[in-house]
Amino acid sequence: MRKATIQRDTKETQIRGSLTIEGRGAYQISTGIRFFDHMLELFTKHGGFDLKLVAKGDLDVDQHHTVEDVGIVVGQLFAKALGDRRGINRAGYFVLPMDETLAVVAVDLGGRPALVYKDLVKTRLVGDLQTELVEDFFGGFVSHAGANLHAKVLYGRSNHHKIEAIFKCFARAMRYACSKDARLKKQLPSTKGLL
Repeated sequence: MRKATIQRDTKETQIRGSLTIEGRGAYQISTGIRFFDHMLELFTKHGGFDLKLVAKGDLDVDQHHTVEDVGIVVGQLFAKALGDRRGINRAGYFVLPMDETLAVVAVDLGGRPALVYKDLVKTRLVGDLQTELVEDFFGGFVSHAGANLHAKVLYGRSNHHKIEAIFKCFARAMRYACSKDARLKKQLPSTKGLL
C-alpha cells in the first residue's frame, strides 16, 4: 500500500493531508470552500484513492492561498506515496463527457512540472469557488508532484460541468498513471534510468 501524510504550515494556511493510492474512494475533506471540497471529493472517488485533508486558510483575505496550497499538499502527497515511481505506468489520460461538456486531461508523472490549462469557464464564481483559482490548484499540484498536466475543456455550456469534468478526468488519468504494471515492477518508467 502506497501511503503518505503531510503537514504544511505557513502564515497563510495550515493543511494536513493523508493519501492512500490503493484506496476505495473514501474521503474526509474540509477546506472552507464547499465547491472546492466537492471537486476534491469526486477526484478521490473517481481515482479510487483515499484522501483525508483539512485546510485552514486566510479566507477572510482571499481563497487564493488556500486553493494553491491545497494543490501543493496534494502534489506532495502523491510524490511521497509514489516513492521512486518504479513500476508505475507513469502517464495516463482520460476523455469525459459531463452532459453537454467534454473534457480531456493527460498527465505524465515523469518528474518535470508543466501545466497547460484551458477550462473555458466564463463566470467569476461557481458555487463559492473563485474559478480562476482552479488553474492555481493545478499549478501547485504539478510543481510538487513532478508532473506534466494538460487539461482542456473542448466545449460545454455549464461552468459547473466544465470544472467537474476536468476534476473527474484528472482523477481517472491519475488512477492509470499511478497504477503499477506487473511486467515492469522493478523498472523505472524512463530510458534515463532516473526520474
